Amino acid sequence: MTPIYVGAWRVDPVVRDGVARPLPISVRSLGRSIASALDAAGAQKPASVGLILSGDRELATLNEAHLGQRGPTDVLSFPLLPAESFPPHTADADRGPEPVAGAAAGFTGPPGRRIHLGDIVVSVDRAIAQARAGRGGQTGDARWSPADELRLLVTHGALHLCGWDHADAAEEREMRALERRLLAGS
Repeated sequence: MTPIYVGAWRVDPVVRDGVARPLPISVRSLGRSIASALDAAGAQKPASVGLILSGDRELATLNEAHLGQRGPTDVLSFPLLPAESFPPHTADADRGPEPVAGAAAGFTGPPGRRIHLGDIVVSVDRAIAQARAGRGGQTGDARWSPADELRLLVTHGALHLCGWDHADAAEEREMRALERRLLAGS
């Protein structure tokens, strides 16, 4: 597929054979959601991200190989830079989490070259099933469209590429608040 350029970001999409067609949302729209998340996370510009839209079978294989979990999951991220390469984030009660400017270790590549931040792999099967069953969203009980579920998953995946996580309760609150803000703005 043709790369998607949004500002300083390039999203390189791949839609695997067998993925539900037509998609419930345009790949370009998913690229815009990724770009918004990268901006919010303070990722170094210019950069690129791979977006692979796949199915449950591939996600189950990747989930077991990389996380030791059996069965499919909805999204996996494969960051190429350590979390320290991005600004740290902190919660602000009024605005939600924000990256702290100027605090990143700052990875630099060759001049004039685009840094590849990593890849996001999404199960379109899982996104559609979760949305249709009312098991979407951050809490697993959102009743919304498959398009909204896919927007959440790519946003979530892009934040993971930038060092955001939800391993403990405080991190999860910050990450979820930023996701809500980004989804409300798109």
